[in-house]
Amino acid sequence: MEALKKNNLTLQILAAAEEGGYGVIAQCVYDIQSVVALVRACESARSPAILQLFPITMRQFGPLFVKYCIDAAHAASVPISVHVDHAQEDEDIKWILEELAEKQHIKVDSIMIDASHADNDESSIKQAKPFVDKAVSLGIAVEVELGRLSGGEGGIKTADEAILTKPEKAKHFLSELQASMLAPCVGNMHGNYPSDPVAFFKLDLLSELDKAVGYKTPSNAHLVLHGTDDLPDHLFTDCIKRGTVKINVNSWTRNPQLNVWAQEIPKQTALPDVYELGMQVFEKNVKRFFDLFGSTGKA
Repeated sequence: MEALKKNNLTLQILAAAEEGGYGVIAQCVYDIQSVVALVRACESARSPAILQLFPITMRQFGPLFVKYCIDAAHAASVPISVHVDHAQEDEDIKWILEELAEKQHIKVDSIMIDASHADNDESSIKQAKPFVDKAVSLGIAVEVELGRLSGGEGGIKTADEAILTKPEKAKHFLSELQASMLAPCVGNMHGNYPSDPVAFFKLDLLSELDKAVGYKTPSNAHLVLHGTDDLPDHLFTDCIKRGTVKINVNSWTRNPQLNVWAQEIPKQTALPDVYELGMQVFEKNVKRFFDLFGSTGKA
């Protein structure tokens, strides 16, 4: 594990953020345009970031697209790693670890092996462990989810009922798995919140989890925030102060880009110009999160 921490780009980025007291955006991307916009934003703002892919997107565009994402991120003049979000299906995980990483040498930096839909914690550990061990052996850092977030998006299984993460269970969970990142449920949920998101968050629980398994504990886990749609700025910064370092962002940047394209395409503007307008909006919104999370100028 020490070698993984030293050599893995995602863990290097997160360790620097832990030491510097700022958060790192894990930005979901769905196409080449958003990849280009993210890299532009990072280089312009001198900010580190994590480029995040869903398995459904990786399958849709195939190995060459995944390789492009990795090459674009790693060629940037600032640290950008590539992470797979919510790898839930055995078939997808095997494809990512065995077919892409082992056979084709198309290797992401980190992956979320999500067994949170198992019947209980022990079943989740049993289901995840062979894949976690495989990933670590390949030098790929692993994120796991303990508890269960309600809602769903981007090919994620939908959960109707949330299960909050308990600190003592988190210690056991992380001791059984060689996972470096923990995505807890503290009332956060995927997709849109039915009312004020602040009312759903158990911020004291987040603080307890940081004290139990966070970066400065023997578990040495980086805490990850999922379910960030609709969150007010002060809730993002409060979560960072309470130990969260990797913050997943999706619709905040994706939707404005799509809206621009929806408006401009009917005008029959030249397609490169339409793409450029969308990328500029994407880049602008990513930079806002760099400023909010405190990562601007940290690379």
